[in-house]
Amino acid sequence: METNNMDFTKNLEHFMEIFSGWISMPLTFILIGTGLFVTVSLGFIQVRRLKHSFDVVSGKYDNPDDEGDVTHFQALSAALSATIGIGNIAGVALAVRLGGPGALFWMWVTALFGMALKYAECTLSHKYRVIHEDGSVSGGPMYYIEKGLGPKWKPLAIFFATCAVICSFCTGNMNQANTIAQTFASYNVPIWISGAFIAFMVGLVIIGGIKRIAAVASRIVPTMAVLYVSGALLILLVNYQNIIHSLESIFREAFSLKSGWGGLFAVIMWGVRRGLYSNEAGQGSAPIAHAAAKTKESAREGAVAMMGPFIDTIIVCTMTGLAILSTGVLESTDLTGAQLTREAFRQGFTFAPELGSIIVNFSVLLFAYTTMVAWSYYGDRSIEYLIGPKAIKPYRWVYVFFNFLGAILPLSFVWNFGDIALSLMTIPNLIGVLFLTGILKKMTKEYFSVEHKPYK
Repeated sequence: METNNMDFTKNLEHFMEIFSGWISMPLTFILIGTGLFVTVSLGFIQVRRLKHSFDVVSGKYDNPDDEGDVTHFQALSAALSATIGIGNIAGVALAVRLGGPGALFWMWVTALFGMALKYAECTLSHKYRVIHEDGSVSGGPMYYIEKGLGPKWKPLAIFFATCAVICSFCTGNMNQANTIAQTFASYNVPIWISGAFIAFMVGLVIIGGIKRIAAVASRIVPTMAVLYVSGALLILLVNYQNIIHSLESIFREAFSLKSGWGGLFAVIMWGVRRGLYSNEAGQGSAPIAHAAAKTKESAREGAVAMMGPFIDTIIVCTMTGLAILSTGVLESTDLTGAQLTREAFRQGFTFAPELGSIIVNFSVLLFAYTTMVAWSYYGDRSIEYLIGPKAIKPYRWVYVFFNFLGAILPLSFVWNFGDIALSLMTIPNLIGVLFLTGILKKMTKEYFSVEHKPYK
């Protein structure tokens, strides 16, 4: 009987792995196509209005009397706490290992289109958000699908919210907790102790809802990003003579046919897939956080959201890639994932190798922790949409318990199951964005056709 159960588990894991890979490839093309369509429709807004995005994030237009739960900066921090994660460390390293240096170029292209997608989905999410009697806010793709497209589309909205809840427990929770526990295990900390500690630390934040989550995120996210990027910059300073060569290899191999058309296709696919996974553009998760922003102008919050892929992919992922290339660890080792990035930091910190390793380990911990905190909010807004406000508190306590389970259980099945749910929640979100592009264009034109005066 035990053997049969093991065989069933292995077969199920194998099936989930195959299905996950099968669905990810066409979805990649759909995401890029949608990003290109939105980019053209909005006249390359991510380029023309980037300065305005910086102005808004700086608090230049913040009005504390506007309806909402959090400031523009806090909304961006909450969204970034989910996107700046393990993918920035392990995912980039994997892309460079399997796709070569040229994969970084295609990550940049993906980020460019991703900025337009983030603007679109977050603008719509803010426009169709629901403000409750107590002043709290709920928003996300499920709301603009139902309210923007009409009640007959509600089954699609329910499908999105269901997938989002599943993702919150899998990719946003258990997988991250497992990563933290394994990192602690390298320092001889028992798994169950790590699990209990993780659950406690996540519970401290998420029980307080979006205001506490945003407050914590607005402090941790800038700190962890600056720490990690500063470490990478130091490595580039130490290896300054290799920077030009590294950049040349990125651009040369982005279009190289030395391995044939199949090799070029692999480079593009690894860059695009890792880029999309890292910044989460089009997946519909970030709009849930941005819907809570205090502003009357939905397009203004969309402009804030554009900063997400810029910071996540253009800055953080680029630093990881250049650290790996400039230190030469790609050629000198067979390592991949987070281990490759950790080795790059070890060799880059020639004066203190262990310090480089500590920076990567600490970044992994913080990135995973903030991802868990952010996804709890995505999940509780989704469960509220499906069941109602009464389900929020029970959901949060169950979420905390799953932190502990994620730390102590093997998660190969959970990884694949979560990836499938993440892919499936992307489809209804993109449908909503595509069908509401006309409304989006009108909102964008109206917003940028007037002069915006700073709030005093």
